[in-house]
Amino acid sequence: MPRFAANLSMMYPDLPFLDRFEAAAKDGFKAVEYLFPYAYSAQELAARLQGNSLQQVLFNTPSGGTDSASFTQAWETGSRGTASVPGREGEFRTGFAQALIYAEALNCPRIHAMVGLRAESADAETADATLVANLQWAAAEAAKIGRDVLIEPINTRSVPGFHLNRQDHAHRIVQAVGAANVKVQMDLFHCQIVEGDLSSKIAQYLPTGHVGHFQIAEVPHRHEPGTGEVNWPHIFQTIDKVAAECGWDGWIGCEYNPADTSSGGTSRGLGWARPYL
Repeated sequence: MPRFAANLSMMYPDLPFLDRFEAAAKDGFKAVEYLFPYAYSAQELAARLQGNSLQQVLFNTPSGGTDSASFTQAWETGSRGTASVPGREGEFRTGFAQALIYAEALNCPRIHAMVGLRAESADAETADATLVANLQWAAAEAAKIGRDVLIEPINTRSVPGFHLNRQDHAHRIVQAVGAANVKVQMDLFHCQIVEGDLSSKIAQYLPTGHVGHFQIAEVPHRHEPGTGEVNWPHIFQTIDKVAAECGWDGWIGCEYNPADTSSGGTSRGLGWARPYL
């Protein structure tokens, strides 16, 4: 059966962030992901994971900046990553080095390297070249502690100007990097909006060995599965079938905004997940 990880940046919005670990565990989740850990000490986060018998399966590199305060400021002011942005290589390396420290402390096997908005001064080829060079460096650093580096195509409606939008583009980048630990983060919310044809895309890309993680949210409003247009039971069956055939054993991150944000709303909205948790 598919394995689901609660995204604590988006789920349980009625609770303080550090209390969301316990809430997810009580709802039956065995793993969590979130956008950023940097506002909290690695020791505090590790204690929350251990205390609730949870695995950390993914988090993002900083979206910009060079220290904890500027990491937060970069996100709040609209930066969405630096990996493809010429001239920000130093920021990327500083942020990625910090992500590796957290990945080791939290025993997290994969890091999402945020690609970023295409710089106004850069054409697509220059952005690609910058991205490949940064990922080659990051792959070598991550390999030293056995971690994977992921890149994620994001739809242009949610993040206008994001450099990476399609699965085929992401897979071309992975091939150009040429490192076994660089993979694609296949977010089916973004994929449905940009490309559709989810079952075929899963069947095409999962057997390549270059898909490191899935994420899900309903389309069009990014709520929980069952509130929109996607046939999620079929999608989950497809992932199960293809994963069994190719030996994939990763996680599916629930990166959605609960439709009910009131107290206990996330838990009440998990009817879709009960057969799997």
